[in-house]
Amino acid sequence: MRASLVKSPPKRRRELPPLDLLRGFEAAARSLSFTQAATELFLTQSAISRQIRALEDDLGVTLFERRHRALALTDAGEALQRSVSAALAQLRETVRQITDTHQSMQTITVTTTVTFASLWLIPRLPAFRRLHPDIDVRISANDETVDLRRDRIDIAIRYAAPRTAPASATRLFGEEVVPVCSPALLSDRARPLRVPDDLRHHVLLAIDDAPINHPWLDWGAWLAAMSLDRVEPAGEITFNHYDQMIQAAIDGQGVALGRIPLLAELIRQGKLVSPFDRPRRPKDWRAPSRSFYAIVEENSAQRPEAKRFVEWLTAEAGRDRD
Repeated sequence: MRASLVKSPPKRRRELPPLDLLRGFEAAARSLSFTQAATELFLTQSAISRQIRALEDDLGVTLFERRHRALALTDAGEALQRSVSAALAQLRETVRQITDTHQSMQTITVTTTVTFASLWLIPRLPAFRRLHPDIDVRISANDETVDLRRDRIDIAIRYAAPRTAPASATRLFGEEVVPVCSPALLSDRARPLRVPDDLRHHVLLAIDDAPINHPWLDWGAWLAAMSLDRVEPAGEITFNHYDQMIQAAIDGQGVALGRIPLLAELIRQGKLVSPFDRPRRPKDWRAPSRSFYAIVEENSAQRPEAKRFVEWLTAEAGRDRD
């Protein structure tokens, strides 16, 4: 039986030497000194010498002419220096760009309802940008429940009952519901608006699903609570979005039920006023027990930019908190 001789495959040569050897070579080639290269890279002179010897063995060529108290590059060494220096310079620039971009463009994504975004959050964002110009904020406004981790949301601002809010949530504020209108409407002498009974002279601005989904925003419930069941308004305009209704109130089209402090900034700016003193509510009419909460996604809770945004939210809410 003839034994067959199987040749082992030729050993594959690495395409590139180890990066630490190339860094040591580049520093030594640039300064023509193993000692200076060692100081630059926080190594010993003997460590640099061993790196150069290992690189020469790996490449199979001599890179330095070792003269008395001096070094000189061979032709191979000069060729390698040009290539390695250019490659390391490009790597450093790429790393710098990536690092600068990450540091100067820290982005957080915030989800909240359309109403909260348009009436409370967005008008205040310039103040946040002035305090934190290095943090970009992305607003995702919708009225749907989202999975923060799956949808890559950092912070959610939601209107919830205390028992349903996560333990880690930060309460911003609750709310009170009072009639609001434009200052121009309030100054109309032909149609007085001094007491709740004067609503008979005015158009009421309403939300179409309020009686079912938002009873605290229903004019019928409010009038009944104020013992004004028989008041017949001059008319009614119905909307399916709360922020649209508030814009109509600002334009002087009628009287709306305002959510305070959601409208606090508009009232401070004089775009809206509350025409009546806030009366004590009868026992058979309740304001909602819900509040606005800031909820931070678990992995985002450690991000400095997310912490700063929640701190800012809390400070802003403190100006309006009930």
